[in-house]
Amino acid sequence: MVEVCSTTLPQKAIPQILVHPEYESFLDGRRRRYQRYSEIAYNTLRKVDGIITNRTNGAFYVTVVLEKDRLNPQQSLRIANKDVQKLVEELCAAPGMEPDKRFVYYLIGAAGLCVVPLSSFNTNLQGFRFTLLEQNELNFRKTMETLAASIEEYLESAHTTEAHGKRAFKLGG
Repeated sequence: MVEVCSTTLPQKAIPQILVHPEYESFLDGRRRRYQRYSEIAYNTLRKVDGIITNRTNGAFYVTVVLEKDRLNPQQSLRIANKDVQKLVEELCAAPGMEPDKRFVYYLIGAAGLCVVPLSSFNTNLQGFRFTLLEQNELNFRKTMETLAASIEEYLESAHTTEAHGKRAFKLGG
């Protein structure tokens, strides 16, 4: 619940929630789910070359750091919808675009996954954060597989090689 004015409703409801006989079992179940999802995320993402991630240790969000120098402005993901692709390309062409924010735009455009760039948290680290809030474990597992595949595709999408003294880019696909 988000309120922009008086917090009367939460002030009245929260004390009743905290003393409800099922509240502790609700919290217990939620902690167990976060722990299980943390393991799922960690075990899926730790296999991806080019990123650093850990278990959440009680948090309900996961942080993924992209290794230094793994991002460049030629990287992209295939976006099926041409209008979305055009919008993402326009957004990513903005001056001063952070490399992790660029990845985030491509990720949402290509895979429909919304994560938050680490550069939004006043850090020099490049990466992103996402939550463990999905209720359905099968959906969460699919999301983690899609995320892992998208990271791999993005990182591999633009490689530089020296070919006859000039820089050549190979776009993934």
